[in-house]
Amino acid sequence: MRIALFATCLGDTLFPDAAKSTALLLTRLGHDVVFPPGQTCCGQMHVNTGYQPDALPLVENYADEFGDASYDVVVAPSGSCVGSIRHQHEIVADRYGTTALRGRVQTAAAKTYELSELLVDVLGVTDVGAWFPHRVTYHPTCHSLRMLRVGDKPLRLLRAVRDIDLVELPEADSCCGFGGTFAIKNAETSTAMLTDKIRNVAATGAESLCASDSSCLMHIGGGMSRLQMGTRTIHLAEILASTEPAEVAPR
Repeated sequence: MRIALFATCLGDTLFPDAAKSTALLLTRLGHDVVFPPGQTCCGQMHVNTGYQPDALPLVENYADEFGDASYDVVVAPSGSCVGSIRHQHEIVADRYGTTALRGRVQTAAAKTYELSELLVDVLGVTDVGAWFPHRVTYHPTCHSLRMLRVGDKPLRLLRAVRDIDLVELPEADSCCGFGGTFAIKNAETSTAMLTDKIRNVAATGAESLCASDSSCLMHIGGGMSRLQMGTRTIHLAEILASTEPAEVAPR
């Protein structure tokens, strides 16, 4: 299968390992992963902050880059961005674009998937051959859980990882308090939500907190680092791309 990788602007600038791991994993599974060089931001932050007309060029660019018929599917290591592509792009096209753009947007959105969706629903795989010998807890991000409705797909993938010690996160479906500009405009509320999330992470005794959105990991990771908890954050793609080191042959 020929798969186009949408790295997302946050991944490209701050968390490239999530995109790299996505490409590594899918290549290892036997697929042809392509990185369209003209990709930009999906426009989510413009739409969310009330600048919908300014998102139009980004929506047009996404449709141009990823609507290419030579790509069977598009994958992004971000439930947040995939949610925007599926639900916001058509709104922007309807209000500020053309009928032709609306059709192109629908074509691109229909074949765009978050990583766990692609693996489980499209490729039909839950055991990707990963190995991660650490205690891990999983935070289901709001967009993946409520907008994309990925359900337990990430957990099914994690449960199949060899030697992982996967522990349940208390009140897992509670928001971490990030919400993009929500964390800035409502800092006190955001901090209170983050405090609850961190308390629950600490209760698991996990070495690593896993999620499928780098933005939430950034928010939670920042709070944990200030408390010097010692718990690392890691994207789902990074765990799934991890494999057991090959044994070194004796000399």
